[in-house]
Amino acid sequence: TEYSLLDGLSRLEPLIGRAKDLGMESLAITDHGGLYGAVDFYRLSEKAGVKPIIGAEMYVAPSSRHTKGQETKTPFHMTVLAKNNQGYSNLVKLVTASHLEGFYYKPRVDRELLEQYHEGLVVLSGCPSGEVPGLISQGRTDEAMKEAAWYNDLFDDYYLELMQHDGVEDLPEINKGLVELHRETNIPIVATNDSHYTYREQSSIHDILLCIQTNAKLQDQNRMKFVDDTYYLRSAQEMQSLYPELPDAISNTQTIAEMCNVKLDFSELHLPQYMLPDGVMADEYLARICHEGLENRIDNILPEEKERLNYELEVIRHTQLANYFLVSWDIGKFARENQILVAVRGSAAASLVLYCLGVTDINPVSYGLTFERLLNVERKQMPDIDFDFQDDRREEVFNYVVSKYGRDHVAQIITFGTLGARASIRDVGRALSMPYSDTDVVAKLVPTKLHITLDEALEQSPELQVAYNSDPNVKNLVETARGVEGITRHASTHAAGLVISDEPLDNYVPLQKATKSDDQSITMTQYAMESVEALGLLKIDILGLANLTILSKTVELISATKGVEIKLTEIPLDDDR
Repeated sequence: TEYSLLDGLSRLEPLIGRAKDLGMESLAITDHGGLYGAVDFYRLSEKAGVKPIIGAEMYVAPSSRHTKGQETKTPFHMTVLAKNNQGYSNLVKLVTASHLEGFYYKPRVDRELLEQYHEGLVVLSGCPSGEVPGLISQGRTDEAMKEAAWYNDLFDDYYLELMQHDGVEDLPEINKGLVELHRETNIPIVATNDSHYTYREQSSIHDILLCIQTNAKLQDQNRMKFVDDTYYLRSAQEMQSLYPELPDAISNTQTIAEMCNVKLDFSELHLPQYMLPDGVMADEYLARICHEGLENRIDNILPEEKERLNYELEVIRHTQLANYFLVSWDIGKFARENQILVAVRGSAAASLVLYCLGVTDINPVSYGLTFERLLNVERKQMPDIDFDFQDDRREEVFNYVVSKYGRDHVAQIITFGTLGARASIRDVGRALSMPYSDTDVVAKLVPTKLHITLDEALEQSPELQVAYNSDPNVKNLVETARGVEGITRHASTHAAGLVISDEPLDNYVPLQKATKSDDQSITMTQYAMESVEALGLLKIDILGLANLTILSKTVELISATKGVEIKLTEIPLDDDR
């Protein structure tokens, strides 16, 4: 899918819709080395009535995953599918380890990891770059049989994978060798199709996408490209016609689909557990410190303030979010104790509980702010308590959270960049060998508007309309750019999102190193924010705000030069001087 970044053109909804139209009852996602789209794929497939099968095309190191060198730059490919929830858990563990322990040009596993996390998985021998197919193509059939036997002994469900694509070197020889291996060993065969786009007619657009990925041009002779146009979602009838003499290869696809039954649970919360005094429950402890905070922060407590606090605590108890508020209190307390300026934004300012905890400095009762904006019993999503810290000390807060809750319990959140209207024009123009100056002129005709599409740009820009209608080169550029517009282009680290869990995070989500990180940095989830929250994990936004840094420095300078100690929270808001 598009989550094989700049290699797959298939977007999830159209892909699932096409499978449904073709009468397919199940569909597998097997992106390169990652599980980025797995949760979205699962939910969209369930909604469409298509059975989702979660998998990945993994890379296997020729020796150890820890070995790095010229001879290990090209790992083997292997198709892995989760058969059940244990298999999904093991798949998550394998993908995480491949990124955190085995990454060398590609995220790699090795036989040690496969032996450790083999249960609940269906494994296919892979494309022509797989270990067994590769040995067959080199004429090393005895070694191929030996390696196939190792995989077959380890995995309860191991299959030899057949493909048919014109122009792939040695593929006929590989298929012949795999069938012979099947007949000699009784290891079952299965037919697959290497699918990088949804419809056959998208082949040319996918070729452009490969040019964008490799920074190549269509006219380059030695660039990476697919020779034919068969890398789409073929129908059952098309697949059957490819293997008339091997009916088992087709029927085994259904056998595999029937054995794969992963069920993701979106109903449970996996909140971090605040370290409570012995024998005290989270709701009880939260109520205690909130009532103490109410007494300390308000001199003359109004009946409506007492009533409001009890109401908020009851909603928090009902939604089982006491630990969320205690963790937020803990983070805010660390900042205040270390003189790091902190504030909250948005609906969190409407909570009297957060005011009593000292997380905010706003009494919501005084300003008529409504708690239900943050949390109510009907709300299906987790509430958002978004922190702002002075940006020059934000890293201290990150480090505290990691040290308090554990490096394996805390991660930043991934975010995906897509090809916008202007970017798609520029990237496609380069692939088409158009002069940069010409492409730049067209790109600048797209109005400056957030998330504008090319269709909207054509409606809103008369100049772009004229160029599109009068110049065939511009028309071809825009039409081609439409094909890749909106596709996932790259992964990066979310500016503020931090996820904290009760158990090690790789029990729930696959992880990798954060972008622009060193080996000591905290990790990053492979699932984006919406998927992380859907799985019941706590997401907190920890933002850096330059204004708070300016305020902090100002207070320091006034103290140093004037000898006056200013407390920002004590500056009256009704002073008009």
